Amino acid sequence: MAGVHVSTTVNGDPVEYVCPADESLLDVLRDRLGLTGAKEGCGTGDCGACSITLDGQLVCSCLVLGAEAEGKKITTVEGMADGENLHPLQRQFIDNAALQCGICTPGFLVAGKALLDRNPDPSVEEIRYALAGNLCRCTGYDKIVRAVQAAAKDLQKQKK
Repeated sequence: MAGVHVSTTVNGDPVEYVCPADESLLDVLRDRLGLTGAKEGCGTGDCGACSITLDGQLVCSCLVLGAEAEGKKITTVEGMADGENLHPLQRQFIDNAALQCGICTPGFLVAGKALLDRNPDPSVEEIRYALAGNLCRCTGYDKIVRAVQAAAKDLQKQKK
């Protein structure tokens, strides 16, 4: 079986890979590109642990074929930090103790950033709605919501 050749952009860098036509983008990211931030929690798009953005849209990478990424712009949790400088959302997850085991954390970070990119001042209800596709079995959600709120404030200060 011949593979599919894909040219795409991942975290701002041009990337090419060959994958079987039925391989998920999650498997491509983890196994072919070495980007292990996205996790497989369920394999059915129900938990959000594998969340990435694809052309700016939040998606579960377990539900997208690697071949579908042709010509698209992919952003993973690895693309959030600027070298050693954490994104304000990553910093607030640490400062607010919004993580424990870490399986869900990358998905929450990507989903939270996608929200803040389109809505720099979300209400608690908007945050909860935006994060509803992500499941956490350790921390509950209050600390995660507080971290997103604090990051929103940090990002607003940076823009002034």
